[in-house]
Amino acid sequence: MTFDRSIKIAPSILAADFANFGAECQAIEAQGADWVHVDVMDGHFVPNITFGPATCAAIRPHIKGVMDVHLMIAPVDPYIEAFAKAGADVITAHVEATPHIHRSLQAIRGAGAKAGVALNPGTPASAVAEILDMVDLVCVMTVNPGFGGQKFIDMTAKIRELRSMIGDRPVHIEIDGGVDPKTAPLVSQAGADVLVAGSAVFKGGSVSDPAPYGENIRAIRAAAEGTYV
Repeated sequence: MTFDRSIKIAPSILAADFANFGAECQAIEAQGADWVHVDVMDGHFVPNITFGPATCAAIRPHIKGVMDVHLMIAPVDPYIEAFAKAGADVITAHVEATPHIHRSLQAIRGAGAKAGVALNPGTPASAVAEILDMVDLVCVMTVNPGFGGQKFIDMTAKIRELRSMIGDRPVHIEIDGGVDPKTAPLVSQAGADVLVAGSAVFKGGSVSDPAPYGENIRAIRAAAEGTYV
């Protein structure tokens, strides 16, 4: 996993066919996905329950590229090693989910994964000011976490602030929530380079008819890159 600031599309399998995860992961990668985003929810930190380490381990052989695991769980630390062993390339913890985010980031890197930190819409960019040298990714939530298909919340000012704070550090800015061809340019122009999209990627397609996935991914990428017509 090398660093660059080109636009990367990371479809969230939260919007995929749960009965066909392996095939869905293969399909979105074949259709142009750069990363595969796995939203882990615990019914405690967020009001939904999704996947655990066993699901990540099961889909890992079907993913050629980056498996991006977003932990919307509290506590975080007891589960880091399990997700790393399941094959996560990136593990992202929420700054709001632990009183010791510094320790959590140490544990993620210690487990051999890239370390991400996520910020809910109500959390300011300043919350990560002291840990930017410890992270590989900052995830800006543009919805309140817990469910897919929500309306985009404009966080462009926060993204710009983070981009300025990050400077020349090799740190990705990821956007999660409500990303589609209309919102992608807003976040990319503000400084984001990893765009998580669920329903906007998977709508209209299926494992047996994956072409719409590619059309959706290309539309989001073109919009983010400023070439969308």
